[in-house]
Amino acid sequence: MDKELRIIVSGGGTGGHIFPAVSIANAIKAKHPEAKILFVGAEGRMEMQRVPAAGYEIKGLPIKGFNRAHLLKNISVLLDLVKSLRLARKIIKEFKPQVAVGVGGYASGATLYECSKMGIPCLIQEQNSYAGVTNKILRNRVQKICVAYDGMDRFFPADKIIKTGNPVRQNVLNSPLSKEEARKQFGLEPDKKTILIVGGSLGARTMNESVQQHLDLVKESGIQFIWQTGKYYNAKIMDFMKGKELPNLKILDFVSDMGAAYKAADLVISRAGASSISEFQLIGKPVILVPSPNVAEDHQRKNAMALVNRHAALYVEDAEAPDKLLKLAIETVNNDDELKALSENVKKMGLKNSAAVIADEVLKLIKK
Repeated sequence: MDKELRIIVSGGGTGGHIFPAVSIANAIKAKHPEAKILFVGAEGRMEMQRVPAAGYEIKGLPIKGFNRAHLLKNISVLLDLVKSLRLARKIIKEFKPQVAVGVGGYASGATLYECSKMGIPCLIQEQNSYAGVTNKILRNRVQKICVAYDGMDRFFPADKIIKTGNPVRQNVLNSPLSKEEARKQFGLEPDKKTILIVGGSLGARTMNESVQQHLDLVKESGIQFIWQTGKYYNAKIMDFMKGKELPNLKILDFVSDMGAAYKAADLVISRAGASSISEFQLIGKPVILVPSPNVAEDHQRKNAMALVNRHAALYVEDAEAPDKLLKLAIETVNNDDELKALSENVKKMGLKNSAAVIADEVLKLIKK
């Protein structure tokens, strides 16, 4: 293999795309510290901050998504697409990569399209059980497609698919704490059953409402709760909770040590993002999934159903969460047989060392 490896990694838009991209880059660097890795993202999107913070250079394309509500506004979107393709080609010519990796998001569409036209081998990684638009467009232009779910030949040529799973946060898997120590870290009693409610870094309104509307159930349950409200909702919730504080309800705007939070919990209530699901699979954590309705092509509901159909998770519709969620959670956490079955079934779906496996597939594409 050539001394100096040069690899482009492209994609982003959401944390669900950025985290796998950085994990794959880190895994390549672990195998080949001398590798030069350049990221290509979309201007003004989250990756333009997150990627440099992870120690990598990133170039931005002026690419945007189509506006389905106002079709006339798409004239500027098309002009930006043309500009982005031209700029992607310039970046590729200057950087001279031997291989390109796409993780979904608009920028990866333009970048990998141009790489494929120039004869550079490409690999895409699809995190969800329902393939994203960009990856579906690229499917016939790439050499390999890394996936996390069975049945992805509905979207992609079967001979290109490699089931690798999704990269996950290592600190989540390797928490050194025992369950009792983790509970103490959150100021909870070490021997009481605990439910973790986590709606993502910004929070989830309906999941928060499910607690606010049923404080009586929380109080009477004898169960402990770690409730991540999300930064967006926290001030309002803290205001609402004045004079209603409960010793078994720990309210946090953001949980920084998610490994400890998972360790403390007997049951988790969560959105159904691909990265979170992969974490539950690897640690074997019983979970009630509340898919976000505000995502492209309803992919979170499809992710959730892939687990529900194997009795590897329970499921509550977002609109029904305020009424049903807390009651189901308390019933479930008190049913040891159900917790055991959910844990065993979800763990069977886990795929280990995904980032390293994907990195190996990327490296195999480099022409000797």
